[in-house]
Amino acid sequence: MGMEWPPASAQQRKAAVVGSRSAAVLKLGLLVILAGLALRLLVGPAAYLLPPTAAPEGPARHVAAPGRETTRGGAGDVMPSGEFAVTGSESLADSDNRQGSPETQESCNLFHGEWVPNPVGPAYTNASCHFIESPQNCMANGRPDTNYLYWRWKPYGCEVPPFDGKKFLDGMQGKHWALIGDSILRNHVQSLLCLLSKVEDANEVYHDDTFRSRRWHFHSHNFTVSLIWAPFLIQAKIFEDDDGVSTADPQLYLDVLETNWTSQWEGFDYVVISTGQWFFKSAVYWENGAEVGCHSCQNKNLKEMPPEYSFRKALNTAFQFITSSPHKPVVFYRTWAPSHFENGEWFSGGTCNRTVPFKPGEAGDREMDSKMWRIEREAFESAVANKGPDDADHLKLLDTFELSLLRPDGHSGPYRTYHPYEKGMTAKVQNDCLHWCLPGPIDAWNDIIMQMLAKD
Repeated sequence: MGMEWPPASAQQRKAAVVGSRSAAVLKLGLLVILAGLALRLLVGPAAYLLPPTAAPEGPARHVAAPGRETTRGGAGDVMPSGEFAVTGSESLADSDNRQGSPETQESCNLFHGEWVPNPVGPAYTNASCHFIESPQNCMANGRPDTNYLYWRWKPYGCEVPPFDGKKFLDGMQGKHWALIGDSILRNHVQSLLCLLSKVEDANEVYHDDTFRSRRWHFHSHNFTVSLIWAPFLIQAKIFEDDDGVSTADPQLYLDVLETNWTSQWEGFDYVVISTGQWFFKSAVYWENGAEVGCHSCQNKNLKEMPPEYSFRKALNTAFQFITSSPHKPVVFYRTWAPSHFENGEWFSGGTCNRTVPFKPGEAGDREMDSKMWRIEREAFESAVANKGPDDADHLKLLDTFELSLLRPDGHSGPYRTYHPYEKGMTAKVQNDCLHWCLPGPIDAWNDIIMQMLAKD
């Protein structure tokens, strides 16, 4: 679990170094040491997503990082425009020194751990990165607390070094990355562009009419990043405006993929792909060209089917394409992104007002989140079992579920819009407890991708 073992007593230390002690005392000291080593071997890292009954030993969890306060002014300077400046940085040498031995890193589960205080702060700010879109620009929108910026993801037994933009771009000369999915992928790509902008700013070279699918190019490195809008991955007819208001039930074709990403597949070298929360919407399901049922749809003559059904079908359709395609880019499947609405949903007054991460085990019963996450893992494991010999290690699980679940403090909340309480704290506002503030917890996803690439 990464816990520190208590130091030996003064008598034990003395017995270990003074050779004049009797053989019996020396033997007793050796037995104590061997018993301690045996105990450490028995008490290994906890099973995946089985958190300890108490938080592992280490820095205090529910306090601001050293020298930081939880209100504006304590963590940096808030500029008149709402921009946020952070001073101080960590050298690459320091990050390299924290990585541990290759053996430790190789056996470490990057996705099982906790969030620990990080006095260094974020790698970029809304003052230094212009790729942050307004709904995720929490500081510019007036979020008063800043403690959520001062945490880093710490797997048990190893470290995840900060994202190294120069190493990443140098290694991606002439490559094409695609991020395929819903608005969480849009959130993710903003984080990636901000981290890379410390080395080189990207130029936008394409966008569709809705700006949901976009492409950027890093000229100096001939590196391309594409964002492809495919919220279900499968083919879908959607009748919804930007405010989430639908005029008709979406039509989902569970056995047909969206061609906007499959038609470009052969041009991708690396892919981050995911889907998720859209499957909770009411929808009509189609298979083999016929309606087979629906979820909470208006047509009561159709069989009611749970969202888990369409989710599983869509994943299996996508994985079947990925593993059977002769073109083999490196594919990261990113797991479920949990929301943290409390006291209601996004449409019924739900909020997310927490200002610190959950401790391990503190997130509570998340039955539906856990169910969808298990479906993803089952579909992924089935795809891995069925992949051909040419697939090698091209299909990877980017399992960000646990580390995301522990960060209820990292969402935009009411600060998805500019100064929502300008007319008073009693103003009625809509909260966003699904997408992430930038900078914020989602930056750790890119840190982990960098580490997964380094392992290979």
